[in-house]
Formats: sequence, C-alpha cells, structure tokens
Amino acid sequence: MTFRQALALGGHVRKGETGSIVVYANRLARTEPDAEGVDVERHISFLKAYTVFNVEQIDGLPDRGQACARPTLDPHARIARAETFFAATGADIRHGGARAYYAIHADHVQSPPFEAFRDPESYYATLAHECVHWTAHPSRLDRDFGRGRWGDEDYAREELVAELGAAFLCADLGLDLTPREDHAAYLASWLRVLKGDRRFIFTAAAHAARACDYLQGLQPIR
Repeated sequence: MTFRQALALGGHVRKGETGSIVVYANRLARTEPDAEGVDVERHISFLKAYTVFNVEQIDGLPDRGQACARPTLDPHARIARAETFFAATGADIRHGGARAYYAIHADHVQSPPFEAFRDPESYYATLAHECVHWTAHPSRLDRDFGRGRWGDEDYAREELVAELGAAFLCADLGLDLTPREDHAAYLASWLRVLKGDRRFIFTAAAHAARACDYLQGLQPIR
C-alpha cells in the first residue's frame, strides 16, 4: 500500500524503509473540437507511478484477519451501466465456481457469482479482464501471442493486455479498478517479459486499446 493508504488505516511506514515502484494504467475521456469545430470525444491512455510498501514495513495496521473479513456482497448492488455494457457484448458469460477465466476453445467467460466479490467494482473489473481475453478469439481480433501455458512469457503477454484493457474499460465505465488477487502471481512473469522487451508495455497498451474499441463497437448506437 502507499504511504497515505497506511496512514488512512492508522499505520505508519517505519523510518528508513524503502518502497517499490508500481505503475497504474488508465484512460481518460476528453471532448475536443475537431477541424470542423464539432466536439468529439477522445480517449487518452496514461501510466502513473506510485511508491508502495509491503505490510511488513508498516507498523500500527489493524489486525489482518479483521481487515480481510468481508460480508457477502448484496446481490442488488449491481451497477446498471456496467451490466448493460457487458450484456451488449454478446459474450457467453457463465457464473459459478471460485475462479474467473476465459475458455477459448469453448468460447465462454467464467466468473464466480456476483455475491462472492468484495464490491461491485471488483466483479466488473474481473469481467472486463476476461472479456478482453474474449476479444482474442480467432473470430474476433485473432490476437495470438502463442497460446502459451500458465506462467510462460506468451501467457504473461496476454495477461498484461487483459489487465491494461480492464483498466481502460473501468475508466470508460467510471469504475474504480481494484487490484486482482492473482496480480502477485503474475508480477514475476510480467517483469520477465518487460525486461526482455522494454517496449512491450506500449505494444500491450495498443492491443488493449484495440480490444476496448472492439467491445465498445458492440454497444448499441445512442
């Protein structure tokens, strides 16, 4: 967590501790006049860096068991604009189990039930991630980094595209993106990819933007 997040929880980073840099990806919308003076909406992607600290570097935090406890999410807390967006994609979205994933051969998105998430934003951020994967199908954008296995570099490339795409979609939908629980498992493989190809972050962002444009293109014309 950041220095300020620790303070908000009543904790404080110990003197002399060194933080780690993380990068947040998002996209903002801006309305600007075009050459003919007509207002058009443009989407601008950006990256923002934060310094974060491990909880072991922070004193005074509340009990971890208490902090991790969470009630079952109210099934009526759904966000209408997000529900409408994902329904309009036409993706086969199924619910059940404890894992979220996209099955490319069966061509369906699997998600835990809405009530299993800590907040509505987490549910929709997960759907966004998996729906970006859904755009990779050969009948859609045909995005193929080699169909790698879990943990290898091809798999990591696709996961990075999906996570950036989720950030862009959540920004478009006005949702606060919450870090996924599997981020820690992905970090090492993402770092290997980015060390081997320092410009891949820009390639991944371009693929993510293309996936978001595809999903936006499935929405009804207003």
